[in-house]
Amino acid sequence: MSPVEVKFIGSGDAFGSGGRLQCCLLVKGGEPGFLIDCGASSMIGLNRAGEDPERIGLILASNLHGDHLGGVPYFIIDAQLNRKRKAELIIAGPPGLKERLPLIMDACFPGASTDRLRFLLRLVELAPGRELSIDGITVASFSVPSREGDPHLALRVACGGKVIAYSGDTEWDEVLVAAAGGADLFVAESYFFEKQVRFHMDYRTLIRRTRGMGIKRIVLTHMSEEMLASLDRVECEYAEDGKTLII
Repeated sequence: MSPVEVKFIGSGDAFGSGGRLQCCLLVKGGEPGFLIDCGASSMIGLNRAGEDPERIGLILASNLHGDHLGGVPYFIIDAQLNRKRKAELIIAGPPGLKERLPLIMDACFPGASTDRLRFLLRLVELAPGRELSIDGITVASFSVPSREGDPHLALRVACGGKVIAYSGDTEWDEVLVAAAGGADLFVAESYFFEKQVRFHMDYRTLIRRTRGMGIKRIVLTHMSEEMLASLDRVECEYAEDGKTLII
């Protein structure tokens, strides 16, 4: 069993709080690597970190918001024009991905959704409650609270003999027990320290609820300015752009 590397390409919220880039995790547990979320600033982060996008074969999106999916048009067009990519690229995300991504592509670059690509682009919609083997990893997705018509997923990804859980954007929900229980790493949104709002997690609730779940390591991400100002009060790890974990 080889170590799995997780690098925070971006650890911020939608607004760049604290000067952080938007959500993007690079996981290397074999070849090729994969991304969990690909926010609009992800190509900046990948280039800054010296990471080669051609070595990424899969992008998993937890939701269809720009700070989680908005970097995909730039990733695809860079692959087409600059890198002359030949290898297949798989993008997997919530129901609605196949309809939404072409709209995002065309909003960024008119006509881009119908351009003929040099490589095979495969879109996969993840069915909540089911496991799917994609590109050598196993992905289980869980529907978490979100606005009607705006599906959000928590993800549980098995690769290299390790389990990485990812909350995406959500308030606490009991489905996270199944998504994150016993995980080697749980990357969890912690938008506020203790303020509770719909569809987002606060640190106090997260720590209280995850006690006894057998999670080996919790790392906070997607933090607001208020949460960033409270980091001296937390009792677990927190993400920073460029931070690398070995699990």
